Amino acid sequence: ALATLGGDATLDHEFSVQIAGKAFGLFGTEGFFLSPSVLTPAVAALFLFQMVFMDTTATIPTGALAERWRLASFVPFSIVIAALIYPVYGNWVWGGGFLATLGTQFGLGHGHVDFAGSSVVHLTGGVLAFVCAKAVGPRVGKYGPDGNPRPLPGHNLPMAVLGTFILAFGWFGFNAGSTLAATDTRTAVVAVNTMLASAAGALVSFGYTRLRLGAPDLSMSCNGMLAGLVAITAPCAFVGTGTAVIIGALSGVLVVESTLFVERKLRIDDPVGAISVHGVHGALGILAVGLAADGTYGQGLNGVSGGVRGLFYGDAGQLAASALGILANVIWVGLVASVTLFVVGKLVGGHRPSEEDERLGLDVPELGAPGYAPDLGELEPLDEEPEEITQRYPGQVPEVLRG
Repeated sequence: ALATLGGDATLDHEFSVQIAGKAFGLFGTEGFFLSPSVLTPAVAALFLFQMVFMDTTATIPTGALAERWRLASFVPFSIVIAALIYPVYGNWVWGGGFLATLGTQFGLGHGHVDFAGSSVVHLTGGVLAFVCAKAVGPRVGKYGPDGNPRPLPGHNLPMAVLGTFILAFGWFGFNAGSTLAATDTRTAVVAVNTMLASAAGALVSFGYTRLRLGAPDLSMSCNGMLAGLVAITAPCAFVGTGTAVIIGALSGVLVVESTLFVERKLRIDDPVGAISVHGVHGALGILAVGLAADGTYGQGLNGVSGGVRGLFYGDAGQLAASALGILANVIWVGLVASVTLFVVGKLVGGHRPSEEDERLGLDVPELGAPGYAPDLGELEPLDEEPEEITQRYPGQVPEVLRG
């Protein structure tokens, strides 16, 4: 039942399998297509909230495949994320599935606990990003003949910084809103922990890149902030402010090292660092619950009495539940994503555009419109017919504007 949304029991049916006398919940069996019989206010609120979480998950691999993913592949792959990959794992953690019942059935803490999505959203997105980027391959020119990565700078760093701050602001709704009840006074603690971890991640990554690389890296500072946000997303309700700062600070270092590892050792081209920011730090956030949850919150969560406590506060079972949740995510998401990529690739004729389109940019060939206005020099467009413009500037006007 949706306890914080009026106790609504509309979505309380679960498909389970019995193994050794234990029930393993796999997926829900109610609420499909939001028919009038199930569209209660509580279900509508949960659907809208979860839709945004799912959408966040689906956008993460787009960063890892930036500049080299065809729309014909992206759309069906994203549908599978939305309809199968995310809902099933989300059910295991938040819908009473087998990960949520690890506590009641096997005595592992409160089961797999993820307050606002470090595993359900971010680890899922990070695994998707890893599978996709590995399968599709690097951008043209990313790696030289010697195998060393070449820097391919982003187009607009101020825009990237603005996007980072917009994300950081939205995270307060993402995390604090996961109490699902404005009357829950823990909301304020969640918001403060979120702010502290993000600030620590940004500051430490700024200083660490100066020491590690010889100069501060603004883009890495942005990813440090995001990494801190991802890592605090699961434990934000279960830890104190000092722990939140430590989690953010660890993220500021780990995001640098994991990004360099993915690029240089694994030789996977990830333009925005999605594998590191979301995958690595999603796992870090879940482990933080298993290690540092202090027992001050989560009484009765997943049917277990008392607050959520990690290893440092006397409950090693909580860490085991966290580890099992990470393992289940990697297996489920990695397997389904790999199969989906293979099938979609066969159906649409490949995931990548032509090398020429990739070099020139995908705005026009994939979306039919330029991302930036063509440079027509001093020409006053209203003085000439469109056909005359395209004849005068054949190399500067996209094909779709040629009539």
